[in-house]
Amino acid sequence: MLIGTWNLENLYRPGGPFGPRDKAAYEAKLASLAATVGALRPSVLGVQEVGDADALEDLAGLLEGTWHITLSEHPDDRGIRVGFLSSLPLSVVTDTVRFPAPLRPVQVDDSGRTTSRAGRGVFAVTVSTRAFFFDVVVCHLKSKLLSYPGGSGGSGDSGDAERSGSRFRPRDEGERARYAAYALGRRAAEAALVRAVTDELLHGDGREHDVAVLGDLNAEEGAATTQILLGPPGSEIGTPGHGRPDGGDAARMWNVAPLIPPEQRFSRIHAGRRELIDHVLLSRGMLDHVRSAGTGAPGAGAGALPSVADGDPAVRRDAAGSDHAPVWVRVQP
Repeated sequence: MLIGTWNLENLYRPGGPFGPRDKAAYEAKLASLAATVGALRPSVLGVQEVGDADALEDLAGLLEGTWHITLSEHPDDRGIRVGFLSSLPLSVVTDTVRFPAPLRPVQVDDSGRTTSRAGRGVFAVTVSTRAFFFDVVVCHLKSKLLSYPGGSGGSGDSGDAERSGSRFRPRDEGERARYAAYALGRRAAEAALVRAVTDELLHGDGREHDVAVLGDLNAEEGAATTQILLGPPGSEIGTPGHGRPDGGDAARMWNVAPLIPPEQRFSRIHAGRRELIDHVLLSRGMLDHVRSAGTGAPGAGAGALPSVADGDPAVRRDAAGSDHAPVWVRVQP
């Protein structure tokens, strides 16, 4: 069984302000995405940046077999949301954006405006197989791309780098630093929300309850926001404590990143630098069944990803495929 996560990058039908400008570009994008999904043959694929539900249906229509689609009802201001594409039946468990109490709202811009909501829904489902069932969370945390109010397209939303009309260059370095701090605070609060949802699904013991967290975390493995999702420190893969069970195993989640071959350990290329910002985390019970992990199509790695730079995400609206590689893990129940 292969479980993965993939940011599909601007999956819209043509004609709108964010998707491909014409049918030819749209069909090229779908064909590229379908080729990768077909090679992966995932049982469950958590997806991000789905702008149109119909576009995901179009993608599924290019794949062999029967596919189940379910999407969060909480898109961001650009209309993108998370969801699942699965060859197995799914049932929705939760779909939420509210930061967990008693976490207070976080500041998002210089005006002092705050928010108590994630930019996109944190979405969880139960997956059922003949052998066992497990819960899966999919998320897409606050972008690292910074935007500022006062763009030519409108006032913009300084809390969301993805909103149309934002300005992508700061007036000075002080503004850049402040908005980086706002973005980091928001991403941390969103990570706390994902962890809260995960805690509910663990039911107090991840050795008995199988849970996976999939998502574009917009941060690498060692980032503080990624670490929030792990739970109690210790026993990480590759550390001396990994093979030594302890009381923390009941609450921990394990990032499978160290299991990915080093030459494949990236899901995006930013300004020529490889980075792993898409992640798969597993509870103790699921971790015991892992057979392999990787990025891109199995056997091929992340392949020829484009190098992307900071700036308006609409620049790549006609690009085929995605600027992210899927990240996956193969488990054998």
